[in-house]
Amino acid sequence: MRFKKYSIIAITTLSCSLGTIGCTDDLLETVPTDRVLDEFYWSGSDNDAKLAVNAAYQYLDEPERIFRRDAYSDIGHVNLFFSNDAFVEQSLDASSSVIADEWAVAYKGVAAANFVLDNIHKVVVTDANKKVVEQYIGEAKTLRAFQYIKLAAMFGNVPLVKKMISVEEARELTSAPVSEVWDFVDAELDSAANLLPTTHSAAEKGRITKGAALALKARANLYAGRMAEAATDAKKVMDLNVYDIYSQYKNLFTYAGENDLTNKEVILDRQYVKDILPNQVFAIMAPYSANGTTTPSPNQFVPTKALSDMYTMQNGKLITDVTSGFDPFNPYVGRDPRMAYTLYVPGAVLPDGKIFNPTPGSKTADEVGSTFYATSTGYTLKKYINAEDRNSKLNNGINIIQLRYAEVLLTYAEAKIEANDIDQSVADAINKVRQRGDVNLPEITLPIGQEELREIVRRERTIELAFEGHRLFDIRRWKIAETVVPGNVYGITYVSNGELKTVQVASFTKKFFAPRDYVWPVPQNERVLSPKLDKNGW
Repeated sequence: MRFKKYSIIAITTLSCSLGTIGCTDDLLETVPTDRVLDEFYWSGSDNDAKLAVNAAYQYLDEPERIFRRDAYSDIGHVNLFFSNDAFVEQSLDASSSVIADEWAVAYKGVAAANFVLDNIHKVVVTDANKKVVEQYIGEAKTLRAFQYIKLAAMFGNVPLVKKMISVEEARELTSAPVSEVWDFVDAELDSAANLLPTTHSAAEKGRITKGAALALKARANLYAGRMAEAATDAKKVMDLNVYDIYSQYKNLFTYAGENDLTNKEVILDRQYVKDILPNQVFAIMAPYSANGTTTPSPNQFVPTKALSDMYTMQNGKLITDVTSGFDPFNPYVGRDPRMAYTLYVPGAVLPDGKIFNPTPGSKTADEVGSTFYATSTGYTLKKYINAEDRNSKLNNGINIIQLRYAEVLLTYAEAKIEANDIDQSVADAINKVRQRGDVNLPEITLPIGQEELREIVRRERTIELAFEGHRLFDIRRWKIAETVVPGNVYGITYVSNGELKTVQVASFTKKFFAPRDYVWPVPQNERVLSPKLDKNGW
């Protein structure tokens, strides 16, 4: 827990330090009392570097940002009433606050990492601390690359800022071609991996490792379409023999799983501590009946029928297969167990022990259409919703996973499939994910053609990583967004007077315009500040 404690101190330290950027005028050479000047902060101790790099961890993705991205895809929906969110109906433009927020947070993360890398040479390096200083350099490089992966995937061409810059320099920024950004990320993570340890002590839990750098490198190359490189990077993570699939998907997003010493699946998470550095996952995502609060609004982002229908039967067959055994009158019976571990579906047990019943006409607090705060699709998210947080809804300590071993295995499999380099290792990687202890779907056996394997791994990726922030990136790089996103938003299917009916979100239609929407526009306010930036086709 020491890392979490230091992060809070570091956040204050860094924000004060960054307050001096671009302020070169000297007023009577007076030492300011409202900030920490670089020359005073960097005393030469390696602890300075530790505190500064800790501050860059605060720009890992918080839960709201992760859930929102999936809600902008086909598998989720923004449930906030009066939201008028331009994204979900694709009437967005460069003035969008969401676009501006994603851009600003990512570049704050870049600036925090640059602050470390520009100043760490001030640390006095000795034989005793040489390795740890190198480690902090590796962590800062990885955290900076983490931000550039998102920026390149969202915006395409973006400014590639590799050092702290002045206001004057910012005005002259130009956009780098996205291929150059991917090249930079690949090189940075390769360099970082060579500086980072394979594991950390319990006291340093949460710090970036060699495996995290390599796994992010695999993600970046997958996003960039560099499949041979992505497969190679993923295999390097696998060959570390540090990580493994956790046997209990049910517990993977719980305090029990977080504290289980047998859980070797998490490669990188954003650390939270109740009462010190908490999040609000329960308050913003738990079902309304179990929440009891409307500030902030519950059920902010909810799953859709599109996600629900992707879960196969336990026998591995699609629900559209007439031989699968799927019963539309009992749609949650006999399904892939990950469905019940990921979603609250009708009949599920809530954190307060009551039964979730969102069905229209149920007269419950969760009834679709009964209130603005109830889920509009009839589904809510189960991941990260823990009974331990019921009495402290705004004060949760559950860590938010940024990267886990299942993603690495699926990256390896997808990259090999796309490169048409299909061998038994591809099936083994997929099976490792889908045959974890409490999931245990039937084994995938070769030979299977490339197209069928592509559909299998994409479905596995969507189901396994649902509401972990990947789907929007995936449907854009697969170039299927214009097919899967547009249309009405649907939810649960239920029985009314003996007939099946499906919930449809009222007066709402998603849109996606290709090719325009495959990259986001540079925020308008950024182009005002830096006129030389690309519009990215907008």
